[in-house]
Amino acid sequence: MATTFKTLSANDIVSTKSLLHEAIPITGTIVSGTYNDGSSPPVPLNVKNYTHGMFQSVYDYPYLSSSANHIFDVSMGISSDSALSGSSGNHKQIAKKINVYNQMAQVLVGYDSSGNIRKFDSDGDLVGTTTDKMNEVFFINFSRLLSKDEIKKGSFSIELGVNSVFDYGANTAFTKTIKIRDEAAATDYRVNSPAGDYGVLYATSSTIVGSNPNLNGETLGAAHNASTAPKAGLVYYQAGIAVISASVFLDSTDDGSPGTVTGILHTSNAGDTLIAHRGGGSVTGDTEVHQLFVSGAMSASCDALRHRLRNIEFNNTTELNSTVYFCRAHHNEFNYSTNPTYLNASQLRVKNVASDSPVSYVTTVGLYSADNELLATAKLSEPLKKDPTNELTLRVRLDY
Repeated sequence: MATTFKTLSANDIVSTKSLLHEAIPITGTIVSGTYNDGSSPPVPLNVKNYTHGMFQSVYDYPYLSSSANHIFDVSMGISSDSALSGSSGNHKQIAKKINVYNQMAQVLVGYDSSGNIRKFDSDGDLVGTTTDKMNEVFFINFSRLLSKDEIKKGSFSIELGVNSVFDYGANTAFTKTIKIRDEAAATDYRVNSPAGDYGVLYATSSTIVGSNPNLNGETLGAAHNASTAPKAGLVYYQAGIAVISASVFLDSTDDGSPGTVTGILHTSNAGDTLIAHRGGGSVTGDTEVHQLFVSGAMSASCDALRHRLRNIEFNNTTELNSTVYFCRAHHNEFNYSTNPTYLNASQLRVKNVASDSPVSYVTTVGLYSADNELLATAKLSEPLKKDPTNELTLRVRLDY
């Protein structure tokens, strides 16, 4: 324990912040069929469904294994303003679908001046017309293991398979895909959310076998124009949540009915909609995604989206805060050691002649509180010789 202390001044302490990024690729094979029990249709072993049926959790390995890591949750919701919320007949879990939408909306969008929960808005201005509102949406909630402190702005993209007919029980290959991303969000993002910053997701590229892709009048491959590109959802960076509009599975000639957001698929490919595997068969039609939202259980909607995920990519962000202490030992300081072994029979071990200058070897730096309680220690890689003829400045960094 030290007996001599030196007070650090404000000029000796500097605080810094660094942002570290990791590339996170999530391939569709991991979430849609790599691990299954071999039955027909296959039951995924890395996807956990709960008895409440309101969402499902996806793991990178069979979830009963100790090696499994939770990577994201999938859910869906319907606004109480949606025409689907009033659908009669075989409407499954309508109350839960509305509750999930309201729960996510109040956390991510907040309340208006009248105390009403705001709806998800496709362009993020929150005060637009009803045609801007996303009333039928999917939610992908990424784990902190992947998103860390936040998703890096401008790095997020999702590629979806949008074949008009797709039977995931047969593991059909996609011949048509669409990519949505937070284009230009590094500088063009929104800050009016209680959950932090968020960006608008745009349909920015597509692949169609044997045709020239065109989204809502914007020819792909040209420079992206956010004013004309179809809006496909929102991504909340600090919360680590992507909100995907059901319109990504509707044809662009669709008027959005019974929803309010028009579809963004190709006008020359009517019927390009989300098809759920139903006992080995598929149901086609321009309103299939809405049929799924109405008559399908929430787990069925999650399955349908999950099996159409071809790829998810983003960079996470870890905020590393550091405090740097410059510990300065001037020529007349710390030339003696308080270590009891420094003396031998009242003689300094490092001095052979009484007239020699005092000398010590610095091995450790201790940081103490105002009442001299040891808070942290830093070890040097090798002892540094200190005597009246030299001075030392040791840079100690604490990361948190």
